[in-house]
Amino acid sequence: MSDSLVYQSGFGNEFATEAVKGALPQGQNAPQKTAFGLYTEQISGTPFTAPRATNRRTWTYRIRPSVTHKPFEEIHSGLIRGGPFTEVPTPPTQFRWNPLPMPEHRTDFVDGIVTMGGGGDPAFQTGVAIHLYATNASMERRFFYSADGELLIVPQLGSLLLQTELGLLHVAPGEIAVIPRGIKFRVELKEKHARGYICENYGLTFRLPDLGPIGANGLANPRDFLAPVADFEDLDGEFHIVSKFLGRLWQAEIDHSPLDIVAWHGNYYPYKYDLNLFNCINSVSFDHPDPSIYTVLTAPSSIPGTANCDFVIFPPRWMVAEHTFRPPWFHRNMMNEFMGLILGEYDAKAEGFVPGGCSLHNCMSGHGPDSESWEKATQADLKPVYLAGTLAFMFETQMVVRPTRFALETQIRQHEYYECWQGLKNNYRNAVKK
Repeated sequence: MSDSLVYQSGFGNEFATEAVKGALPQGQNAPQKTAFGLYTEQISGTPFTAPRATNRRTWTYRIRPSVTHKPFEEIHSGLIRGGPFTEVPTPPTQFRWNPLPMPEHRTDFVDGIVTMGGGGDPAFQTGVAIHLYATNASMERRFFYSADGELLIVPQLGSLLLQTELGLLHVAPGEIAVIPRGIKFRVELKEKHARGYICENYGLTFRLPDLGPIGANGLANPRDFLAPVADFEDLDGEFHIVSKFLGRLWQAEIDHSPLDIVAWHGNYYPYKYDLNLFNCINSVSFDHPDPSIYTVLTAPSSIPGTANCDFVIFPPRWMVAEHTFRPPWFHRNMMNEFMGLILGEYDAKAEGFVPGGCSLHNCMSGHGPDSESWEKATQADLKPVYLAGTLAFMFETQMVVRPTRFALETQIRQHEYYECWQGLKNNYRNAVKK
């Protein structure tokens, strides 16, 4: 594979790319004889009869087809879990965790994945799994794919080089990458270690949200999404493919690198996005809109207006609303919110929520700013303020996120999290006496 990184721009575009001139057939997807003796293989990310606007498929022209491997055998899944997430009972408690510690022993990307929870079931292609990862080694002679769902990867510390079947993606903190269901890839670390978050979407693929009254522009712009160009390796040797299938890990031997696609065309491919390019929409009068105005990507469900998963960010932005409590207000939500922090501080939490950490507020569990943040916000001089040096995000899903046993019992869980609200006083009594 090449050392240079070249990208194609646009979200959901139909791309055509070849690493060797003449490898891509012209005018026909599966000719009887392809150039250079390549094999034709289609990868379908949606049912064949999905509407044209949402149909996802890519034609590939590769040195050997994907079927050329030995049988899969189950391997130890470590701390990776899948639906239906009934390992332990799910309390309605609010949860918060410290960052995953860096591993002491050699741990590549796959071995460094820890499932925090999820909802739904990959067998029914609905729901999500939410993972953290902490790794200190590149993947060597092995490749990974999820048959359960597409992977939304959010680096928090350390850059990743994602070597995929369809080309290369370099992803740094402040950027995201999406690897479609079934696409094989290898992760190479560009720094000593790396840490971050993963949302595994079992349902319909992520897409850009409709803008409605916002109009034609705003939020994430399609042209800012980048896809790889064809890049391949022709290597023989002993390699392994690791598959996540129905929540378990399976491994198969293969005598060559599966990253051997010489050319491809279609609209089913991995992509990346720089979160710094997100164009915030906000209130310029009073109050502030729901957090849905910060949606980067959405994976819809069968219920209109209800997402299987939304990916929402809280980036640097101006706060100008008058006569308004500016941090997020106290609320209880039909949806279920898993939050992470990439850098800086989150404006609704004074302490305890640190980069690399995460929190979970499930359906109808009350949450909001801690005591200190509430006091500060109610006394603040409401001049225009620029929130700088911050980047938080949320995976919001219709499915209750059921924590794993690890998430409930790990030492990084903040059992004292509930205390951040205990300082909220009964102000009514004093106000009435006055």
